[in-house]
Amino acid sequence: MNMPGIEFLIDRAGRKKAVLIDLKKHKELWEDLYDAYIAHRRRKEPRTSLAAVKKLIEAKAKRKARG
Repeated sequence: MNMPGIEFLIDRAGRKKAVLIDLKKHKELWEDLYDAYIAHRRRKEPRTSLAAVKKLIEAKAKRKARG
């Protein structure tokens, strides 16, 4: 399968070992791959609920408004 702007590096046994991506042609693809990598890397980190994040933002905004 030929994909313009995407090139696979093959080892001596014919196995795909790496990929070269033309970022000008496939910027969105790279962004998706990078986002997936970051999410995978952070999968074991503690989570914060949306409600807790909203409270933190509101508290910070109130402190800033007070001066």
